[in-house]
Amino acid sequence: MKGVLLAGGTGSRLRPLTYVTNKHLLPVYDRPMIFWSIELLKNAGITEILLISGPNHAGHFLNLLGSGKDHGVKLTYEVQEEAGGIAQAMGLAKSFADEESLAVLLGDNIFENDVKGPVEEFEKNPVGAKVFLTKVENPEWYGVAEIKDDQITNIIEKPKKGEEPSDLAVTGLYLYDNNVFDIVEKLKPSDRGELEVTDVNNAYLRDGKLQYVVLDGWWADCGESFEMYLKSQNL
Repeated sequence: MKGVLLAGGTGSRLRPLTYVTNKHLLPVYDRPMIFWSIELLKNAGITEILLISGPNHAGHFLNLLGSGKDHGVKLTYEVQEEAGGIAQAMGLAKSFADEESLAVLLGDNIFENDVKGPVEEFEKNPVGAKVFLTKVENPEWYGVAEIKDDQITNIIEKPKKGEEPSDLAVTGLYLYDNNVFDIVEKLKPSDRGELEVTDVNNAYLRDGKLQYVVLDGWWADCGESFEMYLKSQNL
């Protein structure tokens, strides 16, 4: 399995901190935010990683991380020319994947515990997709899983407050078989003009090939707001 680390976006919710730098380069406690993501993938046994960023900051990541040798991984870089959404960025990894399965991680997500077990389980039978869920206090901020009889029946992106089907948010870590690129190519832009990762996951769901894991420990989406960025520091 190979890893795809997404570190693009404008970071508008963390301005003015992100006027001159990428949010994934901001510090979380004692290291740049992106270090935590690389560590998560490495600890799961994934050492070949494609880092995708925007044109304004791609060079900053290269200067900071280089080949990845200092982190015990091998890094490759790709540029997402425009803000076309998470799924569009994933599509840039097709040649890198080279028929292998993928772990896709949003670089502003930090997890308390490693995910080695679920990753190894998926690697043994890389069919379909697997998402990682966690209980949150504010599900209206995220994609939320609706579960019946221990099966995900729907994923609703940012439901209205009070209408959430559960308190289980879909975190920014996804495992996909190589069919993900066929799905991405067929997606249509959402109302905000982007290719959405929730649409990718729901496509697997419709085919009956979406697995899930409910994570132990805390999870922080550092780029969500200043409140969550501060919380991630304290966690």
